[in-house]
Amino acid sequence: MIGETDIAAFGRDGAICLRGVFGEWVDTIAAGIERNLAEPGLYASENFRPGDTGRFFDDYCNWRRIPEIRRFVMDSPAAEIAARVMRSRTAQLFHDHVLVKEPGTSKATPWHQDMPYYFVDGRQTVSFWIPVDPVDEATLRVIAGSHLWDKPVLPVRWLDDSSFYPDPAAYLPVPDPDAEPGRYRVLEWAMEPGDAVLFDYRVVHGARANLSARRRRALSVRWVGDDARYVTRPGRTSPPFPGHGMQDGERLREDWFPVVWGGRATG
Repeated sequence: MIGETDIAAFGRDGAICLRGVFGEWVDTIAAGIERNLAEPGLYASENFRPGDTGRFFDDYCNWRRIPEIRRFVMDSPAAEIAARVMRSRTAQLFHDHVLVKEPGTSKATPWHQDMPYYFVDGRQTVSFWIPVDPVDEATLRVIAGSHLWDKPVLPVRWLDDSSFYPDPAAYLPVPDPDAEPGRYRVLEWAMEPGDAVLFDYRVVHGARANLSARRRRALSVRWVGDDARYVTRPGRTSPPFPGHGMQDGERLREDWFPVVWGGRATG
């Protein structure tokens, strides 16, 4: 399902696309997304501003209460693939994330890195982005090699682009490849249900609006490897995971973040 050429490309570019790797899991994932839409969780959000059209829904941290998402996390090859692409002995679940852009959605996903929002630090990280609908317009985009930049990109709120933390000077400005054509190498893929983009938490990425006539439903599942450790951020992280009790330098607690590959799955 994943070869050495893919793993090398992931290390170089920070992202790869695997074709058809979760084809047999599309119906399960789609059912989980529909259950999440019908029963939103604590962190559900409608990313809508005045003047926007369509609907951009997202929600995360629902694998324990949505059986289809749990089944994919625990029983699919995702954890093994995650461990291999991270060159890690283990693959530990961080969280799941459902993202739905209905037809005619004008809101693009802003350019960002995931790592600055998270209370995780380390070089062995990977996020899976798996659509259950054909994607040829609301595509995921990544800036190749941005996971190797010396400084993180400013995390911003999706609704108003304000800084997520109090010291924006500690970060690089959010890049805009469309405003500076030729400055960055941008990767994006037309995708079929069951394809997956795998990307490093540190890679800068975004997604286009969905002005097409069909839905764009995707499940993202985030993993960490052997070197990932808890780190304090200068404000409330996303996801926040209140009451976790972890200290800087500790591995993520396995009763909340199960090791699914390379150890006994828990939770």
